[in-house]
Amino acid sequence: MSTGKRETRKYVDFTPEEIKKYLDDLRRLVLDGMYVISKNENRQENNDFIEEYKIDSKKEKEILLSLQFDDFCYAVDNEKEEFAHERLYIFCKEYELDNWGTLECVEIYIKTNMTKTRRGEEYMIVVSFHKRNKPITYLFK
Repeated sequence: MSTGKRETRKYVDFTPEEIKKYLDDLRRLVLDGMYVISKNENRQENNDFIEEYKIDSKKEKEILLSLQFDDFCYAVDNEKEEFAHERLYIFCKEYELDNWGTLECVEIYIKTNMTKTRRGEEYMIVVSFHKRNKPITYLFK
């Protein structure tokens, strides 16, 4: 009997150059508007974070474009069976944000998934975009 989730692996066997290449692709997709931050009912934490810190699309882009290779933590397999071929990349970025008039330094947990549209175009889904809520380890710090 299947539960829909499968066993996933954590990957840390990357070089700084591989992550820099990934970030080059990520930046290109962000600049081309070929990305979305998941804001559906399963991603309430993203919605709450974006509202709490009044993050508009300009600020989203600014944060994503500011990612550096040493913000990278690890990658994991997509736990959904139909997307088993996909690998999700996890970053944690410290960023100063406005919490309704008070500036706060916030650790932002960012999980990205580079995929393709039905037409075969590269596209990025930002699965997680919220305050860090669990311990993380940086691969290059």
